[in-house]
Amino acid sequence: MVFITEDNIKQFRTMMEKTDEPLKKTFQNIHQGYPTENLVRFLKARDGNVSNAYKMLIDCLTWRIQNEIDNILAKPIIPAELYRAIRDSQLVGLSGYSKEGLPVIAVGVGLSTFDKASIHYYVQSHIQMNEYRDCVILPSASKRFGRYIGTCIKVLDMTGLKFSALNQIKLLSVISTIDDLNYPEKTETYFIVNAPYIFSACWKVVKPLLQERTRKKVQVLSGSGRDELLKIMDYESLPHFCRREGSGSSRHSRNGTVGDCFSFDHSFHQELYNYIKEQAALRKPAAPIKQGSFHVDFPEHGPEDVKIAETIESEFQRLGDQNRLSHSLHELKINGD
Repeated sequence: MVFITEDNIKQFRTMMEKTDEPLKKTFQNIHQGYPTENLVRFLKARDGNVSNAYKMLIDCLTWRIQNEIDNILAKPIIPAELYRAIRDSQLVGLSGYSKEGLPVIAVGVGLSTFDKASIHYYVQSHIQMNEYRDCVILPSASKRFGRYIGTCIKVLDMTGLKFSALNQIKLLSVISTIDDLNYPEKTETYFIVNAPYIFSACWKVVKPLLQERTRKKVQVLSGSGRDELLKIMDYESLPHFCRREGSGSSRHSRNGTVGDCFSFDHSFHQELYNYIKEQAALRKPAAPIKQGSFHVDFPEHGPEDVKIAETIESEFQRLGDQNRLSHSLHELKINGD
């Protein structure tokens, strides 16, 4: 476990005070009034090494300036039908809050298809949700619970995970790398639920490749994880796919789309989409909003990310070959009969 000392923070703060004004300005958008807590995030991400943490933060701030990330919440994805299609194929949403006030982010890993728009739209949408979380959701939670809240809980639903997920590894690697480099230490715990055999097999080979601090954050729960999750959140905050004792579904709930936090009609996405449209109107009230994705430079994958992606791909292919062999033998037996 990494211990961040006051000397680490003081040294880091002194280095940041010497940076250029544009970098300081975009750092204000990151820390939202909590500079020390956010310096600690980057220190943790670099195991307490001040020089490495400083480089990481400067690279992050430079990326934000070069890609106009501070303005991304004023860049709505239009028309609304396109945003709805993205929501139907990139399953992410806010289901509620833990008993300690941490936002609960639900992610439908297994049933996300990422096939309704270009990669740029999906990356844009992901970054917008990150920024909305950091600029609106977390500050609101801090105010509501009377203390600083800078992290969230993620519940990853593996329902429907198939070999075809290989087609999504490139996009998922891009999103993961963006998060690792520019939004470090924003997730307190990752809960894996509804995990099929294919996930369990991949997890065995991927787990040793993860950094220890990441590995400790991941908890694979039995079935839908309902009982375990109810220890840290109320029933109303459970993602819809966790509300049954058995395995759940990312797309449906007993109340239709009402309880489906992935749906464009859910209050979270309605509030997010309306917020982005309002910000766009404030920035350019006289200019019409143009259709088109907001392009962001994709960071290069680190050696660890590349190795993990290659390992997942290799394991998927191995399991796929086994699956095809099993089907072939099954067909041979039927034909033999």
